[in-house]
Formats: sequence, C-alpha cells, structure tokens
Amino acid sequence: MLRQLLAAGVFLGAATLVTAVAESYDYIVVGSGPGGAPLAANLARAGYSVTLLEAGDDLGNNKNFSEIANFIAAGNDEKSRWDFFVRHSDDKAREAKYEKTTWRTADGSFYVGLDPPEGSTRLGIYYPRAATLGGCAMHNGGICTLPNDADWDYIAEITGDDGWLASNMRKYFEKMEANEYLPPDTPGHGYNGYVNTTISDPSFMKENSDVQELTSQLISHMGGDAGRDINAFSPDRDQTTGVFGLTSHADRNGKRAGTNTYLKRTLADPAKFNLTIQLETLVTRILIDQKHGKPSATGVEVLRGSHQYEADPFYNATKKGKPSRIYARKEVIIAGGTFNSPQILKLSGIGPAPELKKFNIPLVKDLPGVGENLGDNYEAGIQSLASKPLNGSFALVSVFLKTRSARRTRNIQAWCGGFSFEGFWPGFPTDYGQNQYECAIVHINPRSQAGYVRLRSDDPREMPDINFNFFAKGGDEDLTDMLDAVKTFRTALNSAGSPITPFNERHPCPGVNQKCTDEAQKEFIKLQSYSHHATSTCAIGPAHDPMAVLDSKFRVHGVGNLRVVDASAFPKVPGAFPVCPTFMLAEKASADILADLEEKGE
Repeated sequence: MLRQLLAAGVFLGAATLVTAVAESYDYIVVGSGPGGAPLAANLARAGYSVTLLEAGDDLGNNKNFSEIANFIAAGNDEKSRWDFFVRHSDDKAREAKYEKTTWRTADGSFYVGLDPPEGSTRLGIYYPRAATLGGCAMHNGGICTLPNDADWDYIAEITGDDGWLASNMRKYFEKMEANEYLPPDTPGHGYNGYVNTTISDPSFMKENSDVQELTSQLISHMGGDAGRDINAFSPDRDQTTGVFGLTSHADRNGKRAGTNTYLKRTLADPAKFNLTIQLETLVTRILIDQKHGKPSATGVEVLRGSHQYEADPFYNATKKGKPSRIYARKEVIIAGGTFNSPQILKLSGIGPAPELKKFNIPLVKDLPGVGENLGDNYEAGIQSLASKPLNGSFALVSVFLKTRSARRTRNIQAWCGGFSFEGFWPGFPTDYGQNQYECAIVHINPRSQAGYVRLRSDDPREMPDINFNFFAKGGDEDLTDMLDAVKTFRTALNSAGSPITPFNERHPCPGVNQKCTDEAQKEFIKLQSYSHHATSTCAIGPAHDPMAVLDSKFRVHGVGNLRVVDASAFPKVPGAFPVCPTFMLAEKASADILADLEEKGE
C-alpha cells in the first residue's frame, strides 16, 4: 500500500502520510546517503523545514538491507540496484582482458566473462549503486574505518580552513558515533550519536580451529590482535600496522545504522521536526535565478514515479514520471553521490563549458572540475584454497600495512577471512567452498585520480559516461605497493603449515608452488583490480584552482545557495572505506550551514 501511495505523489513526513506537498521548504536535500541523510535530519532538528528527495523506495524493513550480514544479498537485490557500467581506461585491448566483464545477451539476461554468446552487447565493468532511502550505506559491507589524519589535514592545507584539521574533525566522529564495543569513557569515541559501531567478535581466537590458526599467523607476522580498536584515538594511529577488529556501522544485533535509521528516528521524534521525505523522486535539474547578477539556486525540477533512471533494472524509457518543481527558501543541497551529483550540476548549466555546449545546455557557471578528478581505491586480493575445508567460526579481521614505498602513513587496509570477494558483477560473488580464504586488499591514497564522469546527452534519465582511468599516474608504484601486500599475506598464511597448507592460490599467482614473476603478478593486479569507493568529482578546493568545484564550506564556486555534500566533495579518496568519513563530512556541513545562519541572524 505504501508504494502505491508514494507513486501517487503522497510522501512520508513527520512520521505520518499526508497528501499535499508544500510548495517550498527552507532546504532541499537531494539524495539520502551518508552525506544527505544526516544533513537533512540535522537541519530539521535545528528547527528548519527540510525536504529530502530520494529516487528510490524505502527498504529499511527489508532484511536484505536492514541486516549488515546480508550485504551480498543487498548488493544483488533488484529492488534497490542502480546498475552502472564503467571503464578502467581508454585502452580497449586492456579493457577486453577484464575477466568479470558484463554483457547483455540477446535474450536480455547478463553474461559475465570473456566469451559471451553470439549477439551479446558489451556493457562494461559492473559498478552497482543503491537507490533506496539511506543510499549506498544500505548495501555496503558496512566497514567503518577513519582515514589517516593527513587526509583531513590536506583539505585544511589547500583551503586555509582549519576546521578541516584532523584534530577538529574527530569531534564530528564523536558526535555521530554510538560506540557499542568500548568503555564509555574511552577518549576519541562517541556514545550518543546515530551511527552505532560494533566490532567483530574476537572470541573465535579462543578456539582450536583452522580460522584461529590462520589469524594467529597474521598476528605473528604483523602484530596486533583480533579485538584491537581500528579507530583508536592515539598520536601514532596512522603508523600503527597489524591486525585489528573489523568495525562496522551496525548495532549489536547486526542492524545497519546511520542513514535510514537516523531519518526514521527524526520522523518519529515527539518534537515533530519539520522533515519531509519524498521517495521515488528523481531530480532532473537545479532551478537557477540569474536576475540579480550572481546565479543562485532556487529549487529543483523532478520526475515523480518509480524506476525513472536508466540504471534501474526496471527502467522503462516510455514510462516517464510526472514533472514537478520544488522550491527552496534558503538552499539547495546536492548529495546524489559521486556519479549523480556532477551529472545534476552539469544538466543545470554548472560544469565545463565545452561539454555543456556540446549538448546545448545553457551555461550558468563554467566550472571545469565538475565531473573530473574521479578517484577510487584500487582493490585486489590474494585468494587461495586450503588443502582441507577450514573449520572454526566464521570470522573477519582487518589488517593495516605500510609497504616499502608508502608515503608517510600506512597505505594498505585489508580484510581477511574464509570468503571470496573478487569485485562486482551481477550475481557476485563466486563461492569456492569451505576451503576458500582471502585477504581482500584496499590500496589507500592512490597516486592517480584521473577519472571522469561526463554526460552522454542532456537527458537526465540517461547514465553518464564513467571512466576511472586507473593507474594513469604513479601506476607502477601503486602496483608495487599492492604486490608487496600480497607477498606479506602469502608468507603469513603459508606459515600455518599442514594440514591447512599448502594453499592452492587462485590469484594473483595461481597454483601450489608459486613461481610467478613480479611483473606477471603486477600485470594481473592491474588488469583485474576493481573498486567501489568512488569520490572527488565535485572536489573542494580554493577559488583560484580552476578544477575546484566547492569552497571549504561545500558551497559551489560562483553559484549562490547551492552546496554539494557527499563523497564527491573529497578532493582525494579518504582512507580505505569512505562511508564513515562521509558521515563526518555531513556533520561538518551541518555545523557550517548552521554557523552561516547564525552569522546572518537567521
């Protein structure tokens, strides 16, 4: 019944269903992920009227999404998926070697591999996003790790805004966190926020099992322990390596926390905060007033209806939603994510002038950096099959490494356990049985951010052209870092001894007696690396930087009453897993906006 009401234009607000949409609000927030959801809730709690626009539906009561352990099911669930397909380079020969390439077959189904049936159409490298209330925080693996302090300090350095210093940003983490695994007086953590954090249960280390033995070997070679706090507040944190517990944005019952849950708590609060959530509402462009000199955002145009975007598996080009306009008395805030935020800006006339001219989009503000600077962590892994089925409790641990060519701080985060994870494709992952063991590797601070998100047309329903341009700069150094990590894990795991070993490695050096050259392994990593932490297409930077899109307060350079608050705002990829840094970003944006209002006397 709820879906039918929403499709009819009814929306969710103040914990009740109502039948009329206000013409205007103080704030319009576009997108309900870890940038938009907390920001919308915070502004409403501060006493302002806010409408939050989400192109998808609310799946917060669906166990695929509400329970963190079901993230594989969530990532494959058609009810929330937006199926993007990307490239890793402009080299067609290189792209043709990606083993998980996805194709559309003649009968409309997917084929994954390098030998598609006749009549198939190549789609590319699968990159799923989530269109549901809560955004990608509703289908991710839930890993909550803070970036190196240097990532925050870098933003302070390029903008001159000391509010970005790591010493200041920690307070936003404390504000958002509801820690459930440490004593309540532990410094640097919060206990009353909206993002519950829990740690993987280290009790498996008391077992006499294969899983315990493999983890013991990791600890023996690298240090640490399976219950160590990965987000500890200590001056040498960013140099500390070894094994840690795996921290998630989930409560002790395994329920996801942070976006959908915070919005629902705000709607249900007896204070009746003025928050309205409009589902199945696709924003097509920002309304701009240019009558008073400087262009200024006044609202948005939307299409109301389900499955309006081409990436949606249920998209039907002939079923166009009902157009409508929503107005903002104060500001429009875009939080559509790294792919869609630059698309919305460009469709609204804000972006590189030559690109907009190509599609006859009237220019509002020439900002060459919109859609450029796309970055992501490189991800790979060492995956092997033990000589016997691995016994013991299913357990995951996290590992930080600092390789020989690391720049200043640790540069590898991995998560290890009896699983298989080789990237994304429809129906991922492949289960290799109970013998499987993997350390999935995330390269922190890639040396290259040369990707882009560019329009294919002026149709807001059409997916953009996305190319990550992996390894365009500093590629050999980054590949060396990743290979060094692989070798470190290989040595540790092979030390477990019989009957667990010898391992039959699947990649990057197949077989039992690995004799691959470094060059062959680096080539495999280069060709088969994947990613799912896209950032930086609306990067923060000083006004004199031609590629900067936002100032240090998230305001779009040269356009009034318009901000972007999501992972696209980071000038560089923050750490290994950007979801909790994006929650922190939302907290800083909330503080900046409220400070602006106070200064204006509003």
